[in-house]
Amino acid sequence: MMTHRRAAVVAVTMVLFLGLASAQQPQVDLVAVARIREEGLQRSRVMDTVSYMADVLGARLTLSEDMKRAQVWLKRIGLVNTAIEPFMDYGVTWDNEYVSLHMLTPDYQPMVGFPLTHTPGTGGKLTARAVIVDLQTKQDLATYRGTLKGLAVLVTPPVAIDVAALAQGVPRRTEEELQKLEDTVITPPRVAPRVVPNPDLLKAEEKMAFYKAEGVSVVLQCESGWIGAVRGFARPGTKDDKWSREKTLASPPIVAVTPEHYNRMYRIVKRDIPVTIEVEVRNRVGEAVEQAANVIGEIPGTDLKDDVVMIGAHFDTWHASPNASDNTSGVAVALEAARILKAIGAKPRRTIRVAFWAGEEQGLHGSREYVLKHFGNPKDAKTGVTPQYEKFSVYFNQDYGAGQFRGIALQGNEQARQIFTAWMAPFHDFGMRTVAIQSLGSTDHVSFDNAGLPGFQFIQDRIPGTGGHTNLDFFDTLQTEDLMKNAVVMASFAYHAAMTDARMPRKTQK
Repeated sequence: MMTHRRAAVVAVTMVLFLGLASAQQPQVDLVAVARIREEGLQRSRVMDTVSYMADVLGARLTLSEDMKRAQVWLKRIGLVNTAIEPFMDYGVTWDNEYVSLHMLTPDYQPMVGFPLTHTPGTGGKLTARAVIVDLQTKQDLATYRGTLKGLAVLVTPPVAIDVAALAQGVPRRTEEELQKLEDTVITPPRVAPRVVPNPDLLKAEEKMAFYKAEGVSVVLQCESGWIGAVRGFARPGTKDDKWSREKTLASPPIVAVTPEHYNRMYRIVKRDIPVTIEVEVRNRVGEAVEQAANVIGEIPGTDLKDDVVMIGAHFDTWHASPNASDNTSGVAVALEAARILKAIGAKPRRTIRVAFWAGEEQGLHGSREYVLKHFGNPKDAKTGVTPQYEKFSVYFNQDYGAGQFRGIALQGNEQARQIFTAWMAPFHDFGMRTVAIQSLGSTDHVSFDNAGLPGFQFIQDRIPGTGGHTNLDFFDTLQTEDLMKNAVVMASFAYHAAMTDARMPRKTQK
């Protein structure tokens, strides 16, 4: 039986423990959350914003004239200290002005295609016979040498269309799937086997140089398995030659075509029936190397104004559509989150900085260079860290499509779990409950994480739509309620990060 003295000791210990736990429990300002929810759900402007960007501004390839025009608009976003901030010499500008593609024989068919970026135009309207070319090795060069002048070459095999996925649609994340994410622990990465290159295989840029030398009229390809969708990125070799004018003009015109149109041509040619196409592509290529830029704006802080909390998304897109889901939606959410905080008269202690990156689609260039310039990197002996490094608290990003936030990935930062769990509690009715230890990659929060700074990407629902990087990614595929909720959550996370006494804890450096 417990004595009175022992019972008193246990009682005091429990009071002390509960008091310590209470003191350590992250604080949630429920009054501020209520005001954020009211503004963001009852007076939202997120769809008006995303519509303007998708419908009026359109596609925004990094360092295109279209991107420059859009950045001027973005600078008028109502924040302070707004700036279009150059970050690196990026290459020459490139803009697609016109595409016309038709099969003339054996049957007339208007076709859908878009040029790869940093390729030249056709120099006018061309009519050409289509042929299949299977160029893989250096030995194949002799087979085709002297046979391709003036032809349109089909250079990829026919594409298998995923009919099952088309019929089934895109399911949202299930509770079981989210629970599995939360339960999964980090395991050591597998060591990939060493890849030994085959010296006989031709690189993609070597193939294009051969087609150019042989006088090919246009290269046609297809890398999309979705009906109606063009997936086309950049001319092979652009990362190595830094999007140069000389290399661009030294390439043949390259056009990516929808699978149903490409496959039809391919099947007809395989029957030894002539296919004739008509094509015209007009691309505008800049004269001189220019700098790419990010756009930055702020909500000023108060007593901790030198500390920084950041939210953002990448503003650049590929060129065949406005890329409403990737990542016009993320930009609109970050803009709306900032608007909500301004509308409710928030006075954050830390400065909330809103960033809209360029160069993400080509390799996270904008965010990486921004982090190096403003904060540095302790892993980089040449740069080290800047005085602002210790003043940085956290960065929150949206770039996994336009689906609703369902949680957040910790990037291995276990110390942030309790904080995010508390901040998510007012949004359980949104279905936002998951805190997963895993790291998400391939977008701008990685630039912060790689420098040892807290950077996070929200876990998002998959939703019906066309996906990014295609010609079909338009405003009409977006889900209004999802973006409204995302803006509310991002505003709340930014607000609480800006108001806490302590900055976001950082991972232990290895």
